This record gives sequence, C-alpha cells and structure tokens, in this order.
Amino acid sequence: MADTGQETWQTSACILCECNCGIEVQLDGRRLARIRGDKRHPASAGYTCEKALRLDHYQNGRHRLTSPLRRRADGTYEEIDWDTALDEIAERLMAVRDEHGGDKIFFYGAGGQGNHLGGLHTKALQAALGSPYFSNALAQEKTGEMWVDAKLYGGHTKGDFEHAEVVVFLGKNPWQSHSFPRARPTLRALAKDPGRSMIVLDPRRSETAALADYHLQVRPGTDAWCLAALLAVIVQEDLCDAEFIEAHTTGTAPVLDALAGVPVTEYAARCGVDEELLRSAARRIATAASVTTYEDLGVQQAPHSTLVSYLNKLLWILTGNFGRPGTMFLHSAFAALAGGSGKSGRGRRTPVTGAKIISGLVPCNSIAEEILTDHPDRFRAMWIESANPAHSLADSRAFSEALDVLDLVVVVDVALTETARRADYVLPAASQFEKWEATFFNTEFPHNAFQLRPPVLDPLPGTLPEPEIYARLLRRLGAADEGLLTTLTKAAHTSRAAFGQAFFAAVGEDPALFGLAPYLLYETLGTAFPEGRRATAPVWGLAQLCAMTYPDAVRRAGFTDGDALFDAIVATPSGVTFTVDDWDDVWTYVRRPDRRFTMEIPELIEKLRELGDPGSPGSSLTSAAYPLVLSAGERRSFTANTIYRDPTWRRRDAQGALRVSPADAGRLGLSTGSAARLHTERGSAHVVVEVTDMMREGHISLPNGLGVDHPDHGTVGVAPNDLTSLHHRDWLAGTPWHKHVPARLEALGPVQTLS
Repeated sequence: MADTGQETWQTSACILCECNCGIEVQLDGRRLARIRGDKRHPASAGYTCEKALRLDHYQNGRHRLTSPLRRRADGTYEEIDWDTALDEIAERLMAVRDEHGGDKIFFYGAGGQGNHLGGLHTKALQAALGSPYFSNALAQEKTGEMWVDAKLYGGHTKGDFEHAEVVVFLGKNPWQSHSFPRARPTLRALAKDPGRSMIVLDPRRSETAALADYHLQVRPGTDAWCLAALLAVIVQEDLCDAEFIEAHTTGTAPVLDALAGVPVTEYAARCGVDEELLRSAARRIATAASVTTYEDLGVQQAPHSTLVSYLNKLLWILTGNFGRPGTMFLHSAFAALAGGSGKSGRGRRTPVTGAKIISGLVPCNSIAEEILTDHPDRFRAMWIESANPAHSLADSRAFSEALDVLDLVVVVDVALTETARRADYVLPAASQFEKWEATFFNTEFPHNAFQLRPPVLDPLPGTLPEPEIYARLLRRLGAADEGLLTTLTKAAHTSRAAFGQAFFAAVGEDPALFGLAPYLLYETLGTAFPEGRRATAPVWGLAQLCAMTYPDAVRRAGFTDGDALFDAIVATPSGVTFTVDDWDDVWTYVRRPDRRFTMEIPELIEKLRELGDPGSPGSSLTSAAYPLVLSAGERRSFTANTIYRDPTWRRRDAQGALRVSPADAGRLGLSTGSAARLHTERGSAHVVVEVTDMMREGHISLPNGLGVDHPDHGTVGVAPNDLTSLHHRDWLAGTPWHKHVPARLEALGPVQTLS
C-alpha cells in the first residue's frame, strides 16, 4: 500500500501537457496536499507551472467513478459488478466482430497527456479483435505536420530553444502551452539577451508575443502568405545556406523556383504585416548563427495547415539550421506515439469516406461521417479510453449523434464525461496517480529521458488500472493460446534471460503475436515481478526494442542492453536518460538511405503556387453573416485539458471570457464584463466579454477546457466544440480549423462582474 503520511514526498509527474514535468507529492490521506517540482527529473529539473500545483482537483472529487456502469433502456445508468460488465462487453464485442467484422470496431484515445502505459493495452485488444482503425487527439492537431515530416526526412523534429540565437514561434504561445522543458525560464532568458531574438507569428498579442522582438501579427488565416513571403525574401536576396543545401538535400530546385516567384509586397499586404518588419524578420533568421522554430495549434488548426507545416520546415532547412547546438534536430523515441511513416500509415484510407490515414490515425473530423451513414462498411462499435471526443472534437452534436447510433460504445475513464454519458458501458479506471504510468512524449536531444512513475496511492476502491481491465477482458476473449501463456510464464519464473529467449522465439515464429505483446508480457513476465509491479512488464518489452533500435545511443547512456535499461527505469522513479548522442549523431535519425532531406513535395509546391492565383481559395471563411474569426480553444493561465472537471480549480476567469478587441467592442457596444451572444454556423452560446488589446480587430477567442459538467457545479463556461464545424478542415490531413471559426457577436445587455 502507498505511504499516505504527510512527511513523505513521493515522485510522480504532471499530466496536463506533453512536457509531463517531474513533480513530488505530499499526501494527507488520499489528498494531494502539497505538490512541488522534482529537481531530480532529467528534463524539467524542478520546474513546473502553476497548473500542476492544483492536481488534487483531478485526483479527488465527486467526478470520480467507483463502479462499472451499464446504460438502461431509458438512458439512465445502473451500477454493476466487474465480472458482469466484462462478461457482457466481451459477448457484445464478439457479436459485432462475428457479424460485421473486427474492422467495424473503432478505437479512440488510449492515453491522455501522460497515461500512455495503460494505452499500450488498447493495441492488444485491437489485435485480438482484428480492429485496424484507431485515432486520438493527434489526428486533429499534428497529422499534417507528421505527413510533411515523413516526406522530408522520416521522423519528428524539435528545436534546441535554450541555446538558439533566434527562436520562431508559429501559432504558439509557450508561456501558456509550454511544450518544451522549462519554457518560461527559457522565454525570459531569450527576452533579456540583446544578442538573441524571438519572432512570433500570431494574430494575438499573446504573452509570448509581448516578449518578442518581432511580432508578425498576421490576419487570421493568412499564415501561409506570411511564411511564403519570409521564405521569398531569403531566396530572392540570396540568403539561403547554399553549402548546407548542396550537402544535405535533394530536390531543392523546384522549391527555390516556386519561392523565387513569390511577390513579397503583395503577400505582406495580404497577411496584414508591415513589409519592412517582415523583411527584417526574414533577414534576422537568415543571418543568425542558430535558429529554431516551433509550430503549434494556432497554425495547425487553421487554413492551409499542412502547407504551413511545409513552409515552416523550409524556413530552417534553407537556412541550414539543423544538426548543431541551437538548431533543429531529429531524436530517439522510447516508444512510438503513432503509426509513424511505415506500413500502418502509408496509402491507407478510411472505409466509407476515403479520408487519408496518416501515421495510422483516422482524421478526427471524419469519424462521425464514417458512422452516420448506411454504408455497409460503416463503424458499428467504439472503444474509447481516457478521452472525451464528444467534447474535444469538432461539432459535438454530430459526434454525439454518431455515438447514439452505434451498436456498442464502451468508455474507460475516471469520470462520467460527456462521451461516457452516451456509452453503453462505462468502466472506472484508476487515476494517473493510482497506478504505474509513463509518457511517450520523449522528444529531446542530445540527451533523451523517460520516466516510469510508480503509484502514489492505491486504486480508489471499485476502480481498476487499465492493464488489469484489458487483461480480464482479453482472457474472456481467449486472445492467447493457454499453452503459450504457460510456457512463457514458466520461462519468466526461471530467469529473465530464459523468458527473453522464449518470448522473442514465439514472436519470431508467429509475428501476429507482436500485437498482443503488452497483454502477453503482463500475463507472463509480470507474474515474476515483485508484488505491485506487474504493470511494468510491457516496459521491459519497450526497453528491449529501444536498445535494439538505438544500440550505440543506449550504451552511451550507460546501459549494456535492454535488461539493464529496464532495471534502471524501474529503480529510478524520477526518470532516466535512455539515449545519449552527440550532434554529429543527429544525421543517423534521418530515415533516408542517403541521409539527405527530400525537399520536393509536389502536392505542397502546387499549393504554394496557388497562393498567388486570384481564383484560389481565400484565407478566411468570414462573410456578412459571420464577419468575425473565432479562435476556439485558447490556452490561458487557468485553463487545461478537461481532466480538470471541477471549475473551482480556476483562480481567475472562472467563466472563460470571450476575448474581443477594443475596436470590435466599441463597434458592438461591449465592455469588459458585458454579456453577449456568440453565433457560428453550428450553434450559439452565452458569453461574458473581456476587452483586450491582445486581440486584433476581427479576431475573438474562447479558452479551452471549459463547458464540462460537474455534479456539484453544473456546466461552467462554453464548450468550444458546440460551435465548431466538421467541414472546415485541411484538404490533405483533415485537421479541423478550430482556430478559424466564422462567427457573429451580439450584445445582450447589462455589465456583469468578471471574477
């Protein structure tokens, strides 16, 4: 049992963004009484933002579920025991599989910001059912960038922001959204150093933009024109790094030719940025000793998002900013977050709409369309784990309608979320502090770190950790041969070496077993581990694969093999550095035989040229009926992902005010605290207004994380996806335009008090 004494500090991690900063927790019974940064964590080194200090609001409260729930015919729920729930779910899953095929069972979620270890077991259930279709939040954010990365060099890039002379943020406000270690100290150091510069491309004067040396305050939706103009200045003024291009790229001539023809003056006017400011920023990038860039949702959920990702990469490639301190890099990975650029993600399409599947992920905006049809290949069931797509995906109403017509919906979560309220069965999971957990957002270089965090508390009575939920269900499905399980279990209790030999021999003889690996390891190797550590068994498998994939880098980190790496991970709850590289090693991560960047992507070069065509699609969807652009889902000091369901965690802006520019407020007769009605093509909402010069005229913004229902407080604030559309999305990746929603605003009357 976990120690619940107040004097003991226990090691864990924050679960509110992909940084997953290390924290230490002091308990008062089951309450997270005190939280502080963990100085021993190899990446965050004691840093954490204010949001992590409120994590007891996630861990405890009346939102927690403590029994499996089954939906009655009238839509209400009744509590049932675990055996009944899993027996019935297994029977109904097999019925869908046997009648319609396992490929008609769709999987969504499998891990939030930090519970990726439990999510591994979803893959085993998919394998057992023959269910290839899967998605998660990355498919409404990052798949356009993933596709571009796969075309250019075959991996994920990030920047050495701490040491860069120039840092460029595109639709990114790391002061609030973080996304790299120690974000705020890094931003402060950048802003204070006269020899360094920060360039921000954002319609808002965000907290990060306020620190910037160059704020390219584009008109909403014109990011592609701004980036094309920046690149054109670099090409037309002969500021490219010709030596780097010659040594490290192929197919660059068509790119340079397209950029040579860009009319910079016209594009600067199109995006609303002063031409001289734009040219000055371009020259600063081109002449700096080192440059990094970071694109995020502000451009990835807006028009031309996949093209913008391409132009962003061109910005640092054409100026030679890769593979040196202070520049961009490719990196190792302890485990893959998505299907990558291999077989699972190349050339596949969804069964009904034919949407492109990138990195193994079905586009989120296509899911409802794949269900709400009479097509014989439509999805018939959904399994949803640690996710709330009825709230987080575009057009909540359409997604809820899709859930209602399915033959079976199962949700695994800690709370009765908006999605869970449409499910046939809800299975209560242990919280992320009540089980072994880990994150696979391991994206650093030259040292990359991984943390396997032990439970701080025992599972809340009535709940189960995901590995045990899946194991019980997979036993009912007869997922693995009993003889194989007996053989592997016997080997596990003989020695680790004997088990490794037996396990890899079995997988080698029957590669289909690889999909079941998390379950097989939990059921066999896990039984030989000390009590309470069974759930760590799949990490042993990941450690073996990591050591095989990056043998030299793992050895440089001090580990002779996968067993040594695994033992260190389990013994070091603050995290370990699992790979160590030198900057010369970065080219080994370029997944091309010639280790060069493949620059020519014909589809995107065509889209780049189309920016100059008078008849090309415009940069905005606004109209007389909807003259404003709404950014749905702004990160603020007291917003987070919706695992924070209790609104009392917010110390400020409890209602989640709609931010409006002074010019728009004056035109509409609004002031801070005014009530207004916000309309979009898909819905309307009552809002409270905050007038701020952060916003430029014509641009308004709602925060993320609000509009969820709580048993004590009801629904507070606006659920952004009650207002967004399935149909406004990127032409290639299908990513939604949450940051570019046509809207109209009407004043309602008297001023209210903003808390």
